Amino acid sequence: MTSKKHLLHFDPGGGIILDKSEMAKPLIETEETLIIETPERVPLAFSLASIGNRFLAVIIDHAIQYTAIAVVFWGIFEILASSSPYGRAGVSDLATEAPGWAIAVLIIFVFLLFSGYFVFFEWFWNGQTPGKRLVKLRVIREDGRPITFWESAARNILRIFDAMPGFVVPIYSAGLIAIFANSRDQRIGDMFAGTVVIRERSDDAPTFDETFATRIADTAFLRVQPVTKFAADISSVTLAELEVVENLLRRRWDLTERQRQWMAWRVALPIMFKIKPAYDLETFTYEGFLEELLHMYHARQRFLN
Repeated sequence: MTSKKHLLHFDPGGGIILDKSEMAKPLIETEETLIIETPERVPLAFSLASIGNRFLAVIIDHAIQYTAIAVVFWGIFEILASSSPYGRAGVSDLATEAPGWAIAVLIIFVFLLFSGYFVFFEWFWNGQTPGKRLVKLRVIREDGRPITFWESAARNILRIFDAMPGFVVPIYSAGLIAIFANSRDQRIGDMFAGTVVIRERSDDAPTFDETFATRIADTAFLRVQPVTKFAADISSVTLAELEVVENLLRRRWDLTERQRQWMAWRVALPIMFKIKPAYDLETFTYEGFLEELLHMYHARQRFLN
Protein backbone atom coordinates (compact mmCIF):
# COMPACT_ATOMS: atom_id res chain seq x y z
CA MET A 1 0.00 0.00 0.00
CA THR A 2 1.44 3.36 -0.99
CA SER A 3 1.34 6.23 1.43
CA LYS A 4 -1.25 8.96 0.77
CA LYS A 5 0.01 11.45 3.31
CA HIS A 6 0.66 13.98 0.52
CA LEU A 7 -3.11 14.31 0.18
CA LEU A 8 -3.25 16.16 3.51
CA HIS A 9 -2.73 19.88 3.94
CA PHE A 10 -3.75 22.39 6.56
CA ASP A 11 -6.59 24.84 6.32
CA PRO A 12 -5.68 28.37 7.53
CA GLY A 13 -8.68 28.10 9.83
CA GLY A 14 -7.07 25.25 11.74
CA GLY A 15 -8.67 22.20 10.15
CA ILE A 16 -7.13 19.33 8.21
CA ILE A 17 -8.54 19.17 4.68
CA LEU A 18 -8.05 16.87 1.70
CA ASP A 19 -7.29 17.53 -1.92
CA LYS A 20 -10.46 18.23 -3.86
CA SER A 21 -10.14 14.95 -5.74
CA GLU A 22 -10.44 13.10 -2.45
CA MET A 23 -13.12 15.14 -0.67
CA ALA A 24 -15.92 12.86 -1.87
CA LYS A 25 -14.43 9.86 -0.10
CA PRO A 26 -15.77 9.48 3.47
CA LEU A 27 -12.92 7.27 4.59
CA ILE A 28 -9.31 7.20 3.37
CA GLU A 29 -6.67 4.93 4.85
CA THR A 30 -2.89 4.94 4.70
CA GLU A 31 -0.20 2.75 6.23
CA GLU A 32 -0.28 4.59 9.57
CA THR A 33 -3.04 7.16 9.27
CA LEU A 34 -6.80 6.79 9.18
CA ILE A 35 -8.57 9.85 7.76
CA ILE A 36 -12.23 10.17 8.69
CA GLU A 37 -14.73 12.73 7.53
CA THR A 38 -17.06 13.30 10.48
CA PRO A 39 -20.84 13.79 10.10
CA GLU A 40 -20.05 17.53 10.37
CA ARG A 41 -17.89 17.11 7.21
CA VAL A 42 -14.69 17.86 9.08
CA PRO A 43 -11.88 15.49 8.01
CA LEU A 44 -9.79 14.23 10.95
CA ALA A 45 -6.51 12.31 10.77
CA PHE A 46 -5.91 9.56 13.34
CA SER A 47 -2.74 7.53 13.88
CA LEU A 48 -3.66 3.86 14.14
CA ALA A 49 -2.28 1.97 17.14
CA SER A 50 0.40 -0.56 16.36
CA ILE A 51 0.03 -4.21 17.33
CA GLY A 52 2.98 -3.90 19.71
CA ASN A 53 1.43 -0.99 21.60
CA ARG A 54 -1.94 -2.73 21.78
CA PHE A 55 -0.38 -5.88 23.25
CA LEU A 56 1.61 -3.87 25.76
CA ALA A 57 -1.58 -2.11 26.87
CA VAL A 58 -3.54 -5.36 27.18
CA ILE A 59 -0.71 -7.01 29.14
CA ILE A 60 -0.88 -4.16 31.65
CA ASP A 61 -4.67 -4.47 31.87
CA HIS A 62 -4.56 -8.26 32.29
CA ALA A 63 -1.94 -7.92 35.01
CA ILE A 64 -4.31 -5.62 36.89
CA GLN A 65 -7.21 -8.04 36.33
CA TYR A 66 -5.34 -11.12 37.52
CA THR A 67 -4.08 -9.24 40.55
CA ALA A 68 -7.67 -8.29 41.41
CA ILE A 69 -8.85 -11.89 40.90
CA ALA A 70 -6.03 -13.21 43.10
CA VAL A 71 -6.92 -10.73 45.85
CA VAL A 72 -10.61 -11.70 45.70
CA PHE A 73 -9.84 -15.43 45.79
CA TRP A 74 -7.41 -14.95 48.66
CA GLY A 75 -10.05 -13.00 50.59
CA ILE A 76 -12.69 -15.70 50.02
CA PHE A 77 -10.23 -18.41 51.05
CA GLU A 78 -9.36 -16.58 54.26
CA ILE A 79 -13.03 -16.04 55.13
CA LEU A 80 -13.85 -19.72 54.57
CA ALA A 81 -10.77 -20.82 56.51
CA SER A 82 -11.71 -18.67 59.48
CA SER A 83 -15.28 -20.01 59.52
CA SER A 84 -14.43 -23.69 58.95
CA PRO A 85 -13.97 -25.85 62.10
CA TYR A 86 -11.22 -27.74 60.28
CA GLY A 87 -9.28 -24.66 59.24
CA ARG A 88 -7.56 -24.58 55.87
CA ALA A 89 -7.92 -28.34 55.42
CA GLY A 90 -11.67 -27.93 55.62
CA VAL A 91 -11.55 -25.30 52.88
CA SER A 92 -9.78 -27.70 50.51
CA ASP A 93 -12.45 -30.35 51.15
CA LEU A 94 -15.16 -27.77 50.54
CA ALA A 95 -13.56 -26.80 47.22
CA THR A 96 -13.54 -30.40 45.95
CA GLU A 97 -17.16 -30.94 46.98
CA ALA A 98 -18.52 -27.58 45.79
CA PRO A 99 -21.89 -27.83 43.99
CA GLY A 100 -22.16 -27.11 40.27
CA TRP A 101 -24.00 -23.83 40.78
CA ALA A 102 -21.16 -22.50 42.92
CA ILE A 103 -18.63 -23.29 40.20
CA ALA A 104 -20.92 -21.67 37.61
CA VAL A 105 -21.20 -18.50 39.71
CA LEU A 106 -17.42 -18.42 40.02
CA ILE A 107 -16.99 -18.76 36.24
CA ILE A 108 -19.53 -15.98 35.62
CA PHE A 109 -17.71 -13.76 38.11
CA VAL A 110 -14.40 -14.27 36.31
CA PHE A 111 -16.03 -13.60 32.92
CA LEU A 112 -17.67 -10.40 34.17
CA LEU A 113 -14.40 -9.20 35.62
CA PHE A 114 -12.60 -10.15 32.40
CA SER A 115 -15.00 -8.21 30.15
CA GLY A 116 -16.50 -5.71 32.59
CA TYR A 117 -13.11 -4.27 33.47
CA PHE A 118 -12.60 -3.09 29.88
CA VAL A 119 -16.21 -1.95 29.46
CA PHE A 120 -16.16 0.12 32.64
CA PHE A 121 -12.87 1.90 32.01
CA GLU A 122 -13.41 2.50 28.29
CA TRP A 123 -16.81 4.02 29.03
CA PHE A 124 -15.75 5.97 32.13
CA TRP A 125 -12.40 7.13 30.70
CA ASN A 126 -13.68 7.90 27.19
CA GLY A 127 -12.10 4.98 25.34
CA GLN A 128 -9.16 4.27 27.61
CA THR A 129 -8.23 1.62 30.17
CA PRO A 130 -5.31 1.95 32.59
CA GLY A 131 -3.13 0.08 30.10
CA LYS A 132 -4.25 2.21 27.14
CA ARG A 133 -3.77 5.39 29.14
CA LEU A 134 -0.19 4.45 30.02
CA VAL A 135 0.61 3.56 26.40
CA LYS A 136 -1.37 6.58 25.09
CA LEU A 137 -3.99 4.66 23.11
CA ARG A 138 -7.70 5.36 22.79
CA VAL A 139 -10.74 3.56 21.33
CA ILE A 140 -13.02 5.68 19.16
CA ARG A 141 -15.91 5.05 16.79
CA GLU A 142 -15.27 4.65 13.08
CA ASP A 143 -16.82 8.09 12.48
CA GLY A 144 -14.31 9.74 14.86
CA ARG A 145 -16.72 10.23 17.77
CA PRO A 146 -16.13 8.97 21.33
CA ILE A 147 -17.45 5.47 22.02
CA THR A 148 -20.58 4.94 24.05
CA PHE A 149 -21.27 2.33 26.73
CA TRP A 150 -22.92 0.03 24.20
CA GLU A 151 -20.01 0.08 21.76
CA SER A 152 -17.57 -0.60 24.56
CA ALA A 153 -19.77 -3.47 25.78
CA ALA A 154 -20.06 -4.97 22.29
CA ARG A 155 -16.32 -4.92 21.53
CA ASN A 156 -15.38 -6.36 24.91
CA ILE A 157 -18.03 -9.07 25.18
CA LEU A 158 -16.56 -10.40 21.93
CA ARG A 159 -13.08 -10.25 23.44
CA ILE A 160 -13.55 -13.90 24.39
CA PHE A 161 -13.45 -14.78 20.67
CA ASP A 162 -10.43 -12.55 20.04
CA ALA A 163 -8.62 -14.20 22.97
CA MET A 164 -9.05 -17.70 21.53
CA PRO A 165 -7.71 -20.34 21.80
CA GLY A 166 -7.16 -19.31 25.42
CA PHE A 167 -9.51 -17.83 28.01
CA VAL A 168 -7.91 -18.23 31.41
CA VAL A 169 -4.66 -17.20 29.69
CA PRO A 170 -5.72 -15.14 26.63
CA ILE A 171 -3.65 -15.93 23.55
CA TYR A 172 -5.37 -13.51 21.14
CA SER A 173 -4.54 -15.62 18.09
CA ALA A 174 -7.95 -14.97 16.53
CA GLY A 175 -7.71 -11.25 17.28
CA LEU A 176 -4.20 -11.08 15.84
CA ILE A 177 -5.30 -12.75 12.62
CA ALA A 178 -8.23 -10.32 12.34
CA ILE A 179 -5.93 -7.32 12.85
CA PHE A 180 -3.53 -8.48 10.14
CA ALA A 181 -6.42 -9.17 7.77
CA ASN A 182 -8.11 -5.83 8.39
CA SER A 183 -6.92 -2.57 6.80
CA ARG A 184 -7.98 -0.59 9.90
CA ASP A 185 -6.22 -2.92 12.36
CA GLN A 186 -9.52 -4.01 13.91
CA ARG A 187 -9.94 -7.17 15.93
CA ILE A 188 -13.23 -9.11 15.83
CA GLY A 189 -14.79 -7.03 18.60
CA ASP A 190 -13.81 -3.79 16.85
CA MET A 191 -15.34 -4.90 13.54
CA PHE A 192 -18.60 -5.84 15.26
CA ALA A 193 -18.81 -2.64 17.34
CA GLY A 194 -17.56 -0.29 14.62
CA THR A 195 -14.56 0.97 16.59
CA VAL A 196 -10.85 1.56 15.97
CA VAL A 197 -7.86 1.98 18.30
CA ILE A 198 -5.73 5.06 17.75
CA ARG A 199 -2.52 6.47 19.16
CA GLU A 200 -2.52 9.81 20.94
CA ARG A 201 0.74 11.56 20.23
CA SER A 202 1.82 14.71 22.01
CA ASP A 203 2.25 16.61 18.75
CA ASP A 204 -1.33 15.77 17.74
CA ALA A 205 -3.22 16.32 20.97
CA PRO A 206 -1.49 17.91 23.95
CA THR A 207 -2.92 17.24 27.36
CA PHE A 208 -5.12 19.82 29.03
CA ASP A 209 -2.44 20.38 31.69
CA GLU A 210 0.15 21.10 28.99
CA THR A 211 -2.19 23.40 27.10
CA PHE A 212 -3.46 25.41 30.06
CA ALA A 213 -0.31 25.45 32.23
CA THR A 214 0.10 29.22 32.23
CA ARG A 215 -2.29 32.15 32.15
CA ILE A 216 -2.21 34.70 29.35
CA ALA A 217 -4.18 37.79 28.38
CA ASP A 218 -7.85 37.12 27.69
CA THR A 219 -8.24 36.73 23.92
CA ALA A 220 -11.02 34.17 24.17
CA PHE A 221 -13.60 36.52 22.68
CA LEU A 222 -11.62 37.25 19.53
CA ARG A 223 -13.23 35.51 16.55
CA VAL A 224 -10.82 33.97 14.07
CA GLN A 225 -13.25 31.55 12.39
CA PRO A 226 -16.27 32.37 10.23
CA VAL A 227 -19.30 32.74 12.49
CA THR A 228 -20.77 29.30 13.17
CA LYS A 229 -24.40 29.96 14.00
CA PHE A 230 -26.32 27.19 15.75
CA ALA A 231 -29.60 26.75 17.58
CA ALA A 232 -29.62 25.00 20.96
CA ASP A 233 -30.61 25.34 24.59
CA ILE A 234 -27.29 26.12 26.29
CA SER A 235 -28.71 26.35 29.80
CA SER A 236 -27.28 22.89 30.61
CA VAL A 237 -23.72 23.98 29.82
CA THR A 238 -21.87 24.23 33.13
CA LEU A 239 -19.45 26.90 34.27
CA ALA A 240 -16.68 24.30 34.39
CA GLU A 241 -17.28 23.42 30.73
CA LEU A 242 -17.22 27.10 29.78
CA GLU A 243 -13.93 27.55 31.62
CA VAL A 244 -12.40 24.79 29.49
CA VAL A 245 -13.73 26.49 26.33
CA GLU A 246 -12.36 29.87 27.42
CA ASN A 247 -8.98 28.42 28.30
CA LEU A 248 -8.68 26.72 24.91
CA LEU A 249 -9.65 29.88 23.03
CA ARG A 250 -7.08 31.83 25.04
CA ARG A 251 -4.30 29.30 24.61
CA ARG A 252 -4.90 28.46 20.95
CA TRP A 253 -2.31 31.04 19.87
CA ASP A 254 0.39 28.87 21.48
CA LEU A 255 -0.68 25.76 19.54
CA THR A 256 0.13 24.61 16.04
CA GLU A 257 -2.67 24.53 13.49
CA ARG A 258 -2.98 20.76 13.91
CA GLN A 259 -3.09 20.99 17.70
CA ARG A 260 -5.77 23.67 17.56
CA GLN A 261 -7.95 21.48 15.36
CA TRP A 262 -7.53 18.48 17.66
CA MET A 263 -8.18 20.39 20.86
CA ALA A 264 -11.25 22.16 19.44
CA TRP A 265 -12.65 18.77 18.42
CA ARG A 266 -11.99 17.21 21.83
CA VAL A 267 -13.54 20.11 23.75
CA ALA A 268 -16.55 20.62 21.44
CA LEU A 269 -17.78 17.03 21.02
CA PRO A 270 -18.95 16.37 24.63
CA ILE A 271 -20.78 19.69 24.67
CA MET A 272 -22.39 18.99 21.29
CA PHE A 273 -23.62 15.61 22.53
CA LYS A 274 -25.09 17.38 25.54
CA ILE A 275 -26.93 20.27 23.89
CA LYS A 276 -27.56 18.68 20.45
CA PRO A 277 -27.21 21.86 18.37
CA ALA A 278 -28.74 22.45 14.95
CA TYR A 279 -26.28 24.07 12.53
CA ASP A 280 -25.31 24.51 8.88
CA LEU A 281 -22.91 21.78 7.78
CA GLU A 282 -21.46 23.97 5.04
CA THR A 283 -20.12 26.61 7.45
CA PHE A 284 -19.46 24.48 10.54
CA THR A 285 -16.07 24.33 12.27
CA TYR A 286 -15.38 23.07 15.79
CA GLU A 287 -13.39 26.16 16.74
CA GLY A 288 -16.12 28.41 15.33
CA PHE A 289 -18.69 26.46 17.34
CA LEU A 290 -16.72 27.12 20.55
CA GLU A 291 -16.39 30.81 19.72
CA GLU A 292 -20.15 31.11 19.15
CA LEU A 293 -20.94 29.09 22.27
CA LEU A 294 -18.82 31.41 24.41
CA HIS A 295 -20.51 34.52 23.02
CA MET A 296 -23.99 33.01 23.42
CA TYR A 297 -23.29 31.94 26.99
CA HIS A 298 -22.06 35.35 28.12
CA ALA A 299 -24.90 37.12 26.28
CA ARG A 300 -27.33 34.87 28.12
CA GLN A 301 -25.66 35.60 31.47
CA ARG A 302 -25.90 39.35 30.87
CA PHE A 303 -29.60 38.98 30.06
CA LEU A 304 -30.26 36.91 33.20
CA ASN A 305 -28.40 39.40 35.37
